Amino acid sequence: MKYWVNGELVTKEYRGTRSVDALTTHVLEQLSTAMNEFPSQEYIDTHLDRSKRNVLVYTKDRNSVAFSNLKKAAMILREDCSFWVSDPALAAPSGADIQGNMISFVDPDTGDHQQYTMSMENYDLMKQWLTDKCIPLVREVTFENVEELTEEGLPFLIFFRDVNNKEHDKMFTDAVVRELYDIKGAVNPLFADGKKFAHPLRHLGKTQKDLPVLAIDSFQHMFLFPDMSQVSAPGKLRQFVEDLNSGKLHKEFHESLDQKMMDLAKFKSENGIEEEHEQDGDARPGGQGPPGHRPKTDPPPSVFKELKPSGKRYSLLMKQEL
Repeated sequence: MKYWVNGELVTKEYRGTRSVDALTTHVLEQLSTAMNEFPSQEYIDTHLDRSKRNVLVYTKDRNSVAFSNLKKAAMILREDCSFWVSDPALAAPSGADIQGNMISFVDPDTGDHQQYTMSMENYDLMKQWLTDKCIPLVREVTFENVEELTEEGLPFLIFFRDVNNKEHDKMFTDAVVRELYDIKGAVNPLFADGKKFAHPLRHLGKTQKDLPVLAIDSFQHMFLFPDMSQVSAPGKLRQFVEDLNSGKLHKEFHESLDQKMMDLAKFKSENGIEEEHEQDGDARPGGQGPPGHRPKTDPPPSVFKELKPSGKRYSLLMKQEL
């Protein structure tokens, strides 16, 4: 169920029970304040969950346009960030503006405080800055959120990994930030737990022993990144994404297929294998059978398209009606 807050469509849908009590509870939660109050810096130091994305707000005037804008943005982003607002009596730290206002984002990875330096009275600028901070460039795909991620309509650039290996996470995030920041509207970069998402791995002919694995799911086919040792190499990740959009990945698959077919014909000739003894290449995941098997003629099919919501789930079916 889609819903709007202050005239803005919220990206996360309501997916709970369609009962009066459940809907009433959800509406009341959305109407409640999205911000926690802190009376002192010591309180923040002891109560802040630094594993989450946090926004600290210092303000003297809660009746100002700046604070009104902040409340609106916090209501939209309440599922993505924890917002904390200071007691008006608390002295603003150094760096606050002349009115005593300051917004600071606490990075969960580094612990750094990143300060908002533009006007708090410009709602669009402030909301965009908060959105960039609260919604990371690389998100985690789970069985709970995969449906809403597919609705964004962008091909998945999926990094299947061991969740305990944080070095691999950093390597992929750094590569995405460096290579894809200006074309982030081309794909949806995502982390995936290689253990929980073993089924898509099998479609690619991979197992947990092969982690990490990088692939694109275009919602038609899945394409493997050819050499994981090259993920961090300058230009390699960007080229992989651009090759999807240009159709080169599909073309290269078929060029590789032509070579495999020639190798198959040579193998049959050398071993006296006749046509009726051929077997399909999909005897093995990914369509790569042993010698003598006919290779599959298409890349592995998309797995995540099966997790898309039904096209008939909304009472308003056309996007331009929403």
